[in-house]
Amino acid sequence: MQSTTFRPPHRLAAALHASRPAASAEDPYLWLEEVDGDAALAWVGERNTVALAELQGDPGYPALRERLQTILDSKERIAYVRKHGQFLYNFWRDAEHVRGLWRRTTLEQYRAGTPQWETVIDLDALAQEEDENWVWQGVSSLYPDGNRCLISLSRGGGDAAVVREFDVATRRFVTEGFNLPEAKSALAWIDADTVFVSTDFGPGSMTASGYPRIVKQWRRGTPLAAAQTLFEAGPDDLGVGAYKDFTPGHSHQFISRQIDFYSSELFLRDGAALIKIDKPADANAYTVRDQLVVELRSAWTVDGGTYPQGALLAIGLRDFLAGGRQFDTLFQPTATSSLDGVAATRSTLLLNELDSVRNRLVELRHVDGAWQRRVVATPAFGTLEVAPLDDIASDQYFLTVNDFLHPTTLYLAETGSDTRLPLRALPGFFDADRLIVEQHHATSPDGTAVPYFVVRGRDIELDGSNPTVLYGYGGFEVSLKPFYSGVTGAAWLSQGGVYVLANIRGGGEFGPRWHQAALKAQRQRAFDDFIAVAEDVIARKLTSPRHLGIMGGSNGGLLVGAAMTQRPDLFGAVVCQVPLLDMRRYSKLLAGASWMGEYGDPDDPAQWDFIQRYSPYHNVQPGTRYPRVLFTTSTRDDRVHPGHARKMVARMQEQGHDVLYWENTEGGHAGAANNDQQARMWALTYTFLRRQLA
Repeated sequence: MQSTTFRPPHRLAAALHASRPAASAEDPYLWLEEVDGDAALAWVGERNTVALAELQGDPGYPALRERLQTILDSKERIAYVRKHGQFLYNFWRDAEHVRGLWRRTTLEQYRAGTPQWETVIDLDALAQEEDENWVWQGVSSLYPDGNRCLISLSRGGGDAAVVREFDVATRRFVTEGFNLPEAKSALAWIDADTVFVSTDFGPGSMTASGYPRIVKQWRRGTPLAAAQTLFEAGPDDLGVGAYKDFTPGHSHQFISRQIDFYSSELFLRDGAALIKIDKPADANAYTVRDQLVVELRSAWTVDGGTYPQGALLAIGLRDFLAGGRQFDTLFQPTATSSLDGVAATRSTLLLNELDSVRNRLVELRHVDGAWQRRVVATPAFGTLEVAPLDDIASDQYFLTVNDFLHPTTLYLAETGSDTRLPLRALPGFFDADRLIVEQHHATSPDGTAVPYFVVRGRDIELDGSNPTVLYGYGGFEVSLKPFYSGVTGAAWLSQGGVYVLANIRGGGEFGPRWHQAALKAQRQRAFDDFIAVAEDVIARKLTSPRHLGIMGGSNGGLLVGAAMTQRPDLFGAVVCQVPLLDMRRYSKLLAGASWMGEYGDPDDPAQWDFIQRYSPYHNVQPGTRYPRVLFTTSTRDDRVHPGHARKMVARMQEQGHDVLYWENTEGGHAGAANNDQQARMWALTYTFLRRQLA
């Protein structure tokens, strides 16, 4: 199965004032939205200098930075692999290979634990040879032999990338191959001489969200300008993409029109005709062999039957195209369970179910027209991730198991059996023996029970004095689950800190209903849930406002920004990473227009009425005592505009608030482009939290 993915009172020196763009009466800091403007970068440089002088000057910073660098560069990390042709490929960074190696080994060597890695692309050498700041973005290969690949490389880590065809056999890029200049593009193989392409074809070819709106078929040896147009989405759509399912006997081509973040249309390509798949607009659909599989975000009444929100359905594709609408229900949610993911092997569907924020794995096999279900024996407590070895030709799959305290372990498993081969396990990067994990529930103002996890020392005093970090996200149906982090463990838990993970509404922990409960006009529920969790950990005397910090990135940056402006009395520190903060202009900045399905349209007065009530940039006030904030972002983030963080800092400093600001010049939306930058970013973050909360 395949899909297309569309990816939140200091003045400058007088000499810089003359070069500033004009400021509007409504927003005096619009000039900070000029990402590479001289005045804006000078402003960034000043604030970086102040933040780095304080945090890097802390006596504990050098040792912490070194420890995190060691963890991130450890050769004992798990080398996750993906199969292309007959080989397993891995992308690897360490101290000697800062930008990284794309390398390969055999399944036999990988199983035996003695892989002899063969370098295919040395990105450090390529960047030096071409004098480019290349950051690896990914690869897709031509099925089944995998010898021809489409390599995506970003300058500095942004979403926009250069795409270049690569011949694995010769270890060379194909000079006259399927190559695209830097853009937010998508290429997908049809055959050795043909690809689907959606990219920036010139004026009018991109949507308001900054993604391609036209998909074409491009034949080898012809110029891109001669590619055949297959479909055009609207300028206000999110984007468009296309792909081919290569399953022998069930090979099909599809075009997907992404209307907004949650609405789409899917078309089956039949020669020159496009057959629209009759599904709800907010449902996902794809084929697995002879079956059409549909994931519902809303209840669907069809052919006299009603299927519930969050259900997974299947029907024979031929039957469906002939008008049949009698689906098999493969998964039906309960009050505590949801579908966390679906993967396919050669003969099985693997359902990753989530119940009370704990995973379980179920196999479904279609035999003689009926679905057989088998629950796979897996650890009762932990997070499971499934990746098929080869969804077309094999029933083997990789199973990753981890939780807060046990190092991540990778297994090779096979459907039909509970026996699995342990392949790799992380070393213990911190002492977990003295730690325990608890799950509690807070009560939100509307009575909703909101679960959260606590990781803490088993012998700590419940006297309100424990430095605590509360992390949240609460958006886009993203589930936050237990995870093993050497960085968090070494930088925070090992130092006596408490870590809290909140499963607030807006996320996907309980399926679409949990997400949709905090959409648009109901967004305040996510903030209420987060604040309720903070109040609950304080009531349990795990911590107190003086010692409680909050942290979140992107949409989570919006979350902590709103929590800070609404309840400044509740927190002792805030870390706000690559955030959305100016909700008046978010839809006009980079990919922001694509998120109106989540937040609403600020240009609609009725919708701005509820958005402005929580927009952090519009609710921060002079004369209010806020917790100290560290804002971090990236100049090269082309998803969430760095102007959000820049302008919030400028406004807060003008109002006299004490904030720190650090902007990485690389890194894209991840905030860091390599292990060295990650070590620096997290060392700065945890140094700040320790200074403010200890």
